[in-house]
Amino acid sequence: MQLAAAHKAGGAAFTRARPASRPVRAAAPKTVCMASGMQFIKGIDEPTIPEVKLTRSRDGSSGTATFIFQNPAIFEASSELGDITGLYLIDDEGTIQTVDVQAKFVNGKPDKIECKYVMRSSFEWDRFMRFMERYAEDKGLGFQKSA
Repeated sequence: MQLAAAHKAGGAAFTRARPASRPVRAAAPKTVCMASGMQFIKGIDEPTIPEVKLTRSRDGSSGTATFIFQNPAIFEASSELGDITGLYLIDDEGTIQTVDVQAKFVNGKPDKIECKYVMRSSFEWDRFMRFMERYAEDKGLGFQKSA
């Protein structure tokens, strides 16, 4: 607010001037959540939902995630789009990647892709679990603990 001088018969007095218009509040920034996804070629989402198997050391310092994609869509498109360069797990936090990717063939035809992601610290494990929670929520999946 500004102070303005007002003249009166007996001298000067200071009064608050009213602003010409009300200040416009800036809209609060909207958080846009990016959908999580898995990609074999950067920029191309893989629609096939993999089976994911997890192992973790007893002390929680390391672990392994094994992904099994049965008849993934990338088999149909890879000749047109390029080579499979790894598995990229993408979400709001960034990208997790592994290059341990193997195609399995049956009777000379591609059948499945198996990928392994090795987590060497509890930080990597926690980051991976946050990704999987987002991925499961986006795809309507659940988590089943083995007996």
